[in-house]
Amino acid sequence: MLFIETDSPPPFYQEKLTPAKRKQLDRWFIGHRTQERYIKRFEQFDQQGYLSAKWHWAAFFVTLPWLLYRKRYMDALVYSVAGWSFIQLNIVIALVTVEFVAMSYIPDIYQMPLRVGIAAIIWIFWAFMVARWTDAYYYRMARREIADAIDDHPRDDTAQEKHLRREGGVSLFGLGMGFGFFAFALMVINVQFLPIIAKKKQNEILFDAYDIAKNAQNRVALIYQQTGACPINLPLSTEAQQVRMHIDTHVDSVPATDCAVIATVQNVKFPTRYLNDQTLVFYHVPGNDNWSCISSLNKKQAPKQCI
Repeated sequence: MLFIETDSPPPFYQEKLTPAKRKQLDRWFIGHRTQERYIKRFEQFDQQGYLSAKWHWAAFFVTLPWLLYRKRYMDALVYSVAGWSFIQLNIVIALVTVEFVAMSYIPDIYQMPLRVGIAAIIWIFWAFMVARWTDAYYYRMARREIADAIDDHPRDDTAQEKHLRREGGVSLFGLGMGFGFFAFALMVINVQFLPIIAKKKQNEILFDAYDIAKNAQNRVALIYQQTGACPINLPLSTEAQQVRMHIDTHVDSVPATDCAVIATVQNVKFPTRYLNDQTLVFYHVPGNDNWSCISSLNKKQAPKQCI
């Protein structure tokens, strides 16, 4: 779409056709869906004598389903393979460049939004360029198919109509296939790729939670050893932190303890929100100086010391 001729007259233009005959051929090719819009756009290109950029909302938001809906099957395949590969290559180049040049200067909290923002800007720019030239592309397809229909059936209107309706019009099956592909891609991302990202983030969060809770337990254990009492009023954290901690002399999941540090994970964002409200409990065993650990996390997630 981005490399369309802007010749004058436009490519495949049939000068010998009368305006009425050209409009009839256009109607056969376009079909009933949004016919008047495309007829108006085709007439603009015919009158100005060259192709130019015009805005197309459907192509901006859902280019692949639109191509399949308009029966441009081979073009849809080329777009999904070559076009998306080109987008992905540019995203990778941009991300790698930023990663090595600037990411070390960016606070951790902004790094992931920055990566997503870079990818989104590149994708939106590509969608913007495609949307500007989609009408010109569709006009070119119409003029090519009309030229083929006239060349193959110069005096047979019925055969011309049959050819144009077969090659043009719309396909609800194609539209469904396009959105079905998007649904499949989202499912693959959710099942295959998000867990990979979440696993790394999960390990970081749990490592930090364990480290923070263990340091707090050491502090509480020292006070307990010195005073012989559990310092339940000792401040350990604030609500704004990712790990909220408090001290108690009773824990439901522990049958016998007189002092426990309870660390609760909070304020965790997507894709590891499932860690919110999970706990690590360091508790004192009465009668000796030993402290043990249990967790609400499953065996795969919990630190080895807390299994």
